[in-house]
Amino acid sequence: MAASKSLTYSSYLKIDELLSLQQCKSRPEEHDETLFIIIHQTYELWFRQILHEIGKLREDMNAGNTWSAIKTIRRVLTIMKTLVGQVDILETMTPLSFNQFRKFLDNSSGFQSVQFREMEILCGLRFPLMKEAHKENIPALTTIKARMEEQTIWEAFCNYLKKHGHDIQQPERVNEKGLMFEPHEHNQQVLVHVMQNDPEAALLCELLVDYDEGLQEWRYRHVKMVERTIGTKKGTGGSDGVEYLRSTTHKPIFPDLWAIRAQL
Repeated sequence: MAASKSLTYSSYLKIDELLSLQQCKSRPEEHDETLFIIIHQTYELWFRQILHEIGKLREDMNAGNTWSAIKTIRRVLTIMKTLVGQVDILETMTPLSFNQFRKFLDNSSGFQSVQFREMEILCGLRFPLMKEAHKENIPALTTIKARMEEQTIWEAFCNYLKKHGHDIQQPERVNEKGLMFEPHEHNQQVLVHVMQNDPEAALLCELLVDYDEGLQEWRYRHVKMVERTIGTKKGTGGSDGVEYLRSTTHKPIFPDLWAIRAQL
């Protein structure tokens, strides 16, 4: 029997396969298309890791495990900073350079990122485009519908507060366009009490605000990057481009945690 091939750095990480995935569509090949591909492939890898961490975060909070939840969300926050930082790299590509290969992208669009939609869904966001953009991609549509049935981060956090004896009410899923949950006056009063009397839970509250702010920061940097690259042009795939992206900014996913700022 032949000896099994030993595991190496390259075989473990599948480096050969990984480096074969940057396949430019432009002809003749435009220099900056490689950067464009690598940046977006890297985004997708980080989205996958964030989804992986959100799964653990929900488990931690449902179990009432404060310090494990804090450790998990801090990792997510560090990844979010990396996502924002990658915009700096993408902005080294000029509008002229991008337009040299943009026409070769056909109908492909960032709107079609299934993993980013999954992240939004787990944050409690819902809007028709989530399904509409994938209506012809049955596996993607199945994934999105399944995520919509899952527990959101906020629902898991409410379970965490209940575990720690706080009189929080489970939020109702009432909206199908935007954030599912309406601001909740009773829960805001509970959160004020938490912030004033439960230091460990208060720290987790602040880390959730950090995540909310980080997501808004990434959206803002993304929209400004797109604006400086294509201006008011339609996005690839026929999207509204900058106008749609701008409409998603400055909208918190944990409004109750922002509302209590004036009461602390």
